[in-house]
Amino acid sequence: MKNKKMAWALAIGWMSLIFILSHQPASVSSGLSSNITEFLLGLITEVFPGSDARVEEFHTLVRKNAHFIAYLILGVLLVNALGSWGQLTLKVFSAAFTIAVLYAASDEFHQLFIDGRSGEVRDVLIDSAGAAAGIVICWLIDYLLRKRKLNS
Repeated sequence: MKNKKMAWALAIGWMSLIFILSHQPASVSSGLSSNITEFLLGLITEVFPGSDARVEEFHTLVRKNAHFIAYLILGVLLVNALGSWGQLTLKVFSAAFTIAVLYAASDEFHQLFIDGRSGEVRDVLIDSAGAAAGIVICWLIDYLLRKRKLNS
């Protein structure tokens, strides 16, 4: 029971972090992703000197990947909270995906009321794809655990 409470605390905590980041005005949010973009571009130019990175396109890529990765993590955390490893069911995966998609949609709706932000259907789709990727990773891990258990 203690582990389930911790699993739910992590999932809700992650959802809270997503909410806090979404609640930032556009200027703050853009500044954060700009700093990350500059850092990554610095790494890229060190590894690949003379590379011609288009900053604005790369900035968009960083922002959209942040959506994908945040919801990939949420998908994993939700599966962990809803199920038990080595015996996950389609119901667990479906519930995790449904919760993640509804949260993504509510988060984009929430952004309609934040200065300089907008709610984007495209972002809900990116978030949903990230959650699906996280859930598929969980399915693969669970499959391997079951297979290993059967072989032993």
